[in-house]
Amino acid sequence: MSKYIDLLTDYSFKRIFGTDPNRDLLIDFLNEVFRGRKIITDLIYNKNEHPGDHIHEGGAIFDLLCTGDDGERFIIEVQRGKQENFKQRALFYTSRLITEQAPKGRRSEWGYNISGVYLIALLEDFALQDSPTDEYLHDISLCNRQTGKIFYKDLGYTYIELLKFVKTEAQLETELDKWLFVLKNMSSMDKIPVYLRKPIFEKLFNIAEYSNLTKEEKTMYDSSMKHKWDNKNVLDYAKKEGREQGMEEKSHGVVENLIVKLGLSDEQAADVAAVSVEYVAKVRAELKK
Repeated sequence: MSKYIDLLTDYSFKRIFGTDPNRDLLIDFLNEVFRGRKIITDLIYNKNEHPGDHIHEGGAIFDLLCTGDDGERFIIEVQRGKQENFKQRALFYTSRLITEQAPKGRRSEWGYNISGVYLIALLEDFALQDSPTDEYLHDISLCNRQTGKIFYKDLGYTYIELLKFVKTEAQLETELDKWLFVLKNMSSMDKIPVYLRKPIFEKLFNIAEYSNLTKEEKTMYDSSMKHKWDNKNVLDYAKKEGREQGMEEKSHGVVENLIVKLGLSDEQAADVAAVSVEYVAKVRAELKK
C-alpha cells in the first residue's frame, strides 16, 4: 500500500478537489492551468448531474462542476480511457451550461449576456487523435481560421495529456509542471519533496496520506483502486490478445471478441486490433443483425 493515495481515481479526485474545505487546492490548480489569463479568487461547487429539460433529452454528469467569482463555469474531468465521440461529448457538456443560462420567458431582457464556460480535461492514459507527440497541453478556443485571432475568449477547452507529461523532478519549471507531476506521481512518493515545500502542496500531501483516511474513506478508496486496476487488466489483456491474434490478420473474430467479450468501444477495439474504426463499426453492425 502506497503512503499517498492515487489522485486520479474517481473517489480520490472528488474527495481531494471536490469538497468545500479543499477548494483552495482546486483554485490554485485552475489558476496555474489558465497561466495568468484568468485569475480565480473564489469558487462554489455546483451539483454535478444535469438532467435534460425533457424526458427524451440527454443529460450530463460531470466529475466536478463549479462557478467562479465572476460567474464563469468550470467543468473538470478526469478521463481514463478513450471514448467514442470524445470531442463531441465536450461540446455537449459546455453547450448545456450555456443554454441553462437563458432565463425562462425573459430572453429579450437578458440579451444573451453569457458567462464564460470552460472545460478542463485530464487525460490519464491516452492522447487525442492526431495530437503532436511532443505536446501534452492543448488550449483550445474559437478563433478565426485564417488569422488565428481569437473570435470568442469565454468558451475554452483545455486538454492535458498526462501520458505525454514525462518531465523528471529536475525538469519541472513552472507551478503547473509541479501540479501535473504530483497528479501523476504522488502515489509512488514516500514523502513531500523539498521543491514542493509550500503551503498549498503541504496541505495536499497531508490530506492525501492514506493513513489519514477514515475507515469508511479507506474502503471507498480501495474499491475505487480495484475498479481502476480491473479496467487496466481488461485493456492490457485486450491489447495482448490483439497482438497475438489480430495484429497480422486483422480478423473478424478478434474484433468480435473485443466488442462482445470485453465490451470495448469502437475506438478502443480499433486501437487494440490495429484496424480502422469503420471496420469495427461494420463488425458491430453485423452482430446486431
